[in-house]
Amino acid sequence: MKQTIPVIGMACSACSANVEKKLSELDGINSASVSLPGRSALIDYDPDVISLEKMKTEINEIGYDLVIDKKTSVEEIEKRTYTLLKRRTLLSWLFAIAVMCVSMRWIDLGSRDISNQVSLLIALSNMLCCGRQFYVSSWKQLLHGTANMDTLVALSTGIAFLFSSFNTFWGDAAWASRGVVWHTYFDASVMIITFVLTGRLLEEKAKDGTASSIRQMMGMAPKTAHVVEGDRIEEVPISTIGVGDVLEVRPGEKVPVDGEVISAESFMTADAAYVDESMITGEPTPVEKKKGAKVLAGTIPSQGKFRMRARQVGEDTALAHIIRMVQEAQGSKAPVQRVVDRAALIFVPVVACIALVTFLSWWVIGGNTYLPQAIMSAVAVLVIACPCAMGLATPTALMVGIGKAAQKQILIKDATALESLRKVTALITDKTGTLTIPNRNIDFTKADNLPLEVRETLKPKAREAMESLQQSGIEVYMMSGDKEEAARYWADKAGIKHYHSEALPQDKENLVRRLQTEGKCVAMVGDGINDTQALALADVSIAIGKGTDVAMDVAQVTLMGNDLSAIPEAIRLSRNTVRMIWENLFWAFVYNIICIPLAAGLLYAFGIDWQITPSWASALMAFSSVSVVLNSLRLRWMK
Repeated sequence: MKQTIPVIGMACSACSANVEKKLSELDGINSASVSLPGRSALIDYDPDVISLEKMKTEINEIGYDLVIDKKTSVEEIEKRTYTLLKRRTLLSWLFAIAVMCVSMRWIDLGSRDISNQVSLLIALSNMLCCGRQFYVSSWKQLLHGTANMDTLVALSTGIAFLFSSFNTFWGDAAWASRGVVWHTYFDASVMIITFVLTGRLLEEKAKDGTASSIRQMMGMAPKTAHVVEGDRIEEVPISTIGVGDVLEVRPGEKVPVDGEVISAESFMTADAAYVDESMITGEPTPVEKKKGAKVLAGTIPSQGKFRMRARQVGEDTALAHIIRMVQEAQGSKAPVQRVVDRAALIFVPVVACIALVTFLSWWVIGGNTYLPQAIMSAVAVLVIACPCAMGLATPTALMVGIGKAAQKQILIKDATALESLRKVTALITDKTGTLTIPNRNIDFTKADNLPLEVRETLKPKAREAMESLQQSGIEVYMMSGDKEEAARYWADKAGIKHYHSEALPQDKENLVRRLQTEGKCVAMVGDGINDTQALALADVSIAIGKGTDVAMDVAQVTLMGNDLSAIPEAIRLSRNTVRMIWENLFWAFVYNIICIPLAAGLLYAFGIDWQITPSWASALMAFSSVSVVLNSLRLRWMK
């Protein structure tokens, strides 16, 4: 069984890596892929070996939670979590303003001792009221031998607070007698928590935008439906509808489930209604629906009303299948993300070691006189080395890219498919049903004696799509079972230079193999059972959504409509998404490479009296995470 399960409590890439590692170690779980921006885990497991309850218990022990109760609204949980985070952030800012007023002497409290003691109380209150989750989470991580961003925050603020508390009560006795000028750093402790919370708040808001495509699709399903029982029509929750129920759908209402029309009427005709299916197929023209026609959940009658019998309900509807497919694709991981996840697992311990080396270097070189400087430099290193930006770089771009594709009726099965699309150098396309549409009301027993332009029509935008692909450097080949003259005619109509006539399924597979041996990355586009051999062998397989289920099951990419311009659009989207991933990773690594030495005080070695303070480190850390998410969101507005 494969299932996408919401995960609560993740804050950084180390969190998602820890959850994934824990799940992967459990007996009965074949594979687990955890998405930080998607806040979910895609789990392939054997329900006879392990239950969802067991998974939940194991994940709870390391400080996170799985939402396995289908009655529980994940949206409500996330909304409450966001509201709580917002309140804590606002309260933390009040504590930050208060501690700055005292530490900067904007409010005169008399003696230095009183000011330090008041600052201590403010900092302690902030840690207990606003930063409590950092210490609880890091303690749970420690018990299981793991670490995450919370560990760095807890260490840095804890060290700053304890050192400042020591100085408050024993500073003169410990340092003044040795000629060391001492200070307290309660403001740093408060500002670190404040900026980290602010960063997470902005990050959550930005990440919320990456999942907008899923929410839009979920919003396509209505909450209620009109059930026909004899002469009565009753409005009921959609969850109560069963297979076989008779429903009435009126103009402007959404079709509640998949089913079959049993009667229809409109002002245009007495036996048909017209349904807008553009949200599923992308086709702008309403489709005529008579008795026996299939209707899909989420579509809308634009003219007339009809009664239908429910055939697929709940998670069995086509809309639910599409949503599930997009969720799984967004939760899948590109090959580069696997490397990032392994790095995230060791990142926090490595940062802790760098901070320790920073502390020892300052102390050994400068002696006790530089002990305060040594401590604050180590704290700044702990704060600024944020694994969040690195962990968000790939999945946020993938979520936006795959979500944008879904909005354009392009369903991409996983991250690997999205990454492979950009490499395509040759594309093979079937003709009938893919490039062309057979004309209606044709006597196919006499079809061989009819002109071609009569038997079929070229799909809208097919020629533009093929020309666009060829202009971008992709070789296009058309495979047709037609005779030479017919195949040449349709290749010319579609603007395709290379074509093969009288092609059998094996011929399509052989062409894929030949092009691959020539070093080309091959994409195959098809819609029928005769295309499945070639689809399965191709580097990227693309199915037409109105084709057979077999072709769609094999394909990595499914086009839900007849608009073939979606193919070059999908390839451009793939190139933009992968470029965005590398941009994000570049800036995330550059950020750490530059900022960690500056926080450690490297410039002092060159005679420059400047370094990043703990407070500024927390602000920069928050900015790095938010900037990566915002950069990924640019994909939503790219052409």
